Amino acid sequence: ILLLDTIPCLLSPWSEWSDCSVTCGKGMRTRQRMLKSAAELGDCNEELEQAEKCMLPECPIDCELTEWSQWSECNTSCGKGHMIRTRMIKIEPQFGGTACPETVQRTKCRVRKCLRGPGMEKRRWKEAR
Repeated sequence: ILLLDTIPCLLSPWSEWSDCSVTCGKGMRTRQRMLKSAAELGDCNEELEQAEKCMLPECPIDCELTEWSQWSECNTSCGKGHMIRTRMIKIEPQFGGTACPETVQRTKCRVRKCLRGPGMEKRRWKEAR
């Protein structure tokens, strides 16, 4: 009695690897092949798809900042001065991400006029003598 061996799988060559599933960072890529022989002719346990990890250049990370603080008090008790407000960097930019804008702002402020008139200093000096 002649035993027929199962006919080996007939498979197409592997396709080219697909593009990476991401445009930056870590992703996956796949390739496929086709079964050429009819499945009825025997068991075919060969894999028809493969997947592997792919790594592209790191994704850019943009600068991230906190909200602005409240404006400080005016730095003078009379006349012209300035106030400042600040914000903190939460995330430093990396891999070509957008740079951080300013973290300190100044603005002018004016408190009531200072009272020293032209005669005030002389009068004090006379009183001291």
